[in-house]
Amino acid sequence: MQNSRASERTDAVGDAERPVEQPETPEPDLAEQLAATEDRFKRALADLDNYRKRAVRETEQQVTRARDVLLREWLEALDSVERAIAMETGPTDGLRAVLAQMEAILARHGVERVGAAGEPFDPERHEAVAVRDTDEVPDRTVVEVLRSGWARDGRVLRPAEVAVARAARERASDPSG
Repeated sequence: MQNSRASERTDAVGDAERPVEQPETPEPDLAEQLAATEDRFKRALADLDNYRKRAVRETEQQVTRARDVLLREWLEALDSVERAIAMETGPTDGLRAVLAQMEAILARHGVERVGAAGEPFDPERHEAVAVRDTDEVPDRTVVEVLRSGWARDGRVLRPAEVAVARAARERASDPSG
């Protein structure tokens, strides 16, 4: 009797270990699965690379904007020193030394003055705040710089405020003038 019980147990265990037969379904080809997985992997890598590049570009833009804001504020201080020199009636050697130092600091950061008398007017670099009738220089030429403009790496931080020449003969023919 013990033998028959042991054989019953073996049959019961054997049935449980046997896989249940399922209807045959075609399995996808392993090569196709591998190709699909590799494609997803490559796309994920490309997305990650694009994200990294975009993050670096956005960070550089934020740094540039912050630097430009700081430089514009520095320019206000420089303007104040220039006005103080222009209004001073006594010795201005100390102020001139401070101005030279400020301009040297700007130059080290790639900032340069834009706008000078005699240049043709360029609306990208100049802001016309006055018009002067004259035949001494060509029409639309900067005749006076009222406030210096500044640029860094070819980008204008602040346009120069200038007086622009207008030919006297144009004024005579202009009905509004």
